[in-house]
Amino acid sequence: MPKRLYARSLLIVITPMILLQSVVTLVFMERHWQTVTQRLSTATTRDLAAIIDMIETYPADDDYANVIRIAQERLSMKIDILPPDPLPPPGRKPFFSILDQILSAEITRRINRPFWIDTVGDSDVLEVRIQLDDKVLRAFIRRSLAYASNTHIFLVWMVGTSLVLLMIAIPFLRNQIKPILKLAEAAESFGKGRPMPPDFRPRGAEEVRRAGFAFIQMRERIERQIEQRTAMLTGVSHDLRTILTRFKLQLALSGSKRDVGALNRDIDDMQSMLEGYLEFARGEAAEDPGRFDLAAYFDKLAQEAKLHGRTLATTLTGDPTIHVRPNAFSRLLANVIGNSLRYAMNVKVEAIHTRGSLTVIVDDDGPGIPASSREDVFKPFVRLDEARNLDASGTGLGLAIARDVARSHGGDITLDDSPMGGLRAIVRVPA
Repeated sequence: MPKRLYARSLLIVITPMILLQSVVTLVFMERHWQTVTQRLSTATTRDLAAIIDMIETYPADDDYANVIRIAQERLSMKIDILPPDPLPPPGRKPFFSILDQILSAEITRRINRPFWIDTVGDSDVLEVRIQLDDKVLRAFIRRSLAYASNTHIFLVWMVGTSLVLLMIAIPFLRNQIKPILKLAEAAESFGKGRPMPPDFRPRGAEEVRRAGFAFIQMRERIERQIEQRTAMLTGVSHDLRTILTRFKLQLALSGSKRDVGALNRDIDDMQSMLEGYLEFARGEAAEDPGRFDLAAYFDKLAQEAKLHGRTLATTLTGDPTIHVRPNAFSRLLANVIGNSLRYAMNVKVEAIHTRGSLTVIVDDDGPGIPASSREDVFKPFVRLDEARNLDASGTGLGLAIARDVARSHGGDITLDDSPMGGLRAIVRVPA
């Protein structure tokens, strides 16, 4: 079956029409051909029988000129009286021939003499030879006198009318499919974090319009929920950061340096966690899509890696410019590539931008992550001390933020073994 709704809808329209026409053709037309051909062949056989009776009733004193004239003028047949030579051998028969069967049966039943017929040689004329006592009657008969030859008119009208109906139905069907395609395009844009198409509005059949209005309401509810969650996280983090600043001020004014150092370290940890919360909140905040230059960003990362004593090799295939949310996507690459630069000495980044898709592969020679724990690292606040030596500033939100950004663009991030001996991170997003 076709995969697309338009093709399936066309099949729903065309298939019953073809089946109906096939049944009508096989049942009605077969009966029509059978009945009409039977009657025409019977009449033709009666005419031949009448000619034979005239030949045998009136002797051949004038070479049967009157019989030949009557047959031609009154019966529309051209006849000849031939010497009593043997009849030709039976010729080949058509695969499907109602005329051969019915006409042969009628001649056998009504005349009951040796005969020979040819329905193949000339498409418009039948040749019939009948063995008489001392002669052979040869008759040339128009096919239309013995066979229903005008049935093609019915077929032409039936097929022509069907084509006209299809030419009318196909544009109407295409207009009914367009609103569904627009709704799918709007849903896909929302899944990629892009704004709704400017020309989208619910239209079409009532069910399609209801689905369009339901999608718009769902999108508005999700956006309000994200805004509320972002505002809540931002507000809580801001309030707690204010309290931490107040703690630092009070500790700076206190006299015990030994207690101040320990408390300052705890406050720094809490400050780092709050910065992670704020970054996570900003990752869900709304941002308009724009152009992002991969080549410039890779050059910037290479310079930062060089400053920290790391080796970063980058390759780019395809157009370096992609259409994403720039700040969010920059945060995604920073978290993934920065994670490799933190725990490995050599990192290789390969970006492949094909039509409609971007794949970024990050390989490193670090300690890696066990296969059983690779999904856990995408959970917020998860830290794998056995996998990598995380420093004190880590909050366990880096990869969670990266996957959240990738999925908001309609893509995802997966982890695998790297040929360099460490970890491979694969980022796939539509672009």
